[in-house]
Amino acid sequence: MRLTVARIGRAHGLKGEVSVELRTDIPEDRLVPGEVFDTEPASAGPLTVDRVRVQAGRWYVQFAEIRDRDAAESARGIELTIDGAESDEDEAWFVHQLVGLAAVSPDGGTIGEVVDLVTMPAQDLLVVKQPGGHRAMIPFVEEFVPEVDVEGGRVVLTPPYGLLAGEEPEVTGETSA
Repeated sequence: MRLTVARIGRAHGLKGEVSVELRTDIPEDRLVPGEVFDTEPASAGPLTVDRVRVQAGRWYVQFAEIRDRDAAESARGIELTIDGAESDEDEAWFVHQLVGLAAVSPDGGTIGEVVDLVTMPAQDLLVVKQPGGHRAMIPFVEEFVPEVDVEGGRVVLTPPYGLLAGEEPEVTGETSA
């Protein structure tokens, strides 16, 4: 099984450096000079990490095979992959495991379906498509996603008010006229 470590983002500068959207919890162990990644699509690789730097929480990589801005721009969207047997991340879920899971409330009510995982500097966001088509972005933290049951095909969500479409405010107490 192939696992995605990162997806190549925007070109940065003129010499082929690119930003990467991380799909791993241990980028400092994965993105090291000399590391060779297979790619998806396979025709784009393999790619060899030449240099790595982090600036303001964003990862930038220079690959030996990408040496100018044009090549960097055409590499956008390419996924860097490894063999699943090489993974040593504990308590980690991968995008392919999460996409398609039913998103439910603690009482089992349907919220929607997980359609993506977006990596942000503060935390990852689960993208949940609700029955009406609205896409909600739920911070992938234990407080809002207390349970991930890949085998059972579901994630339990307890998002704060306002993240889901069609929510009614909770009325507590009496109002006077």
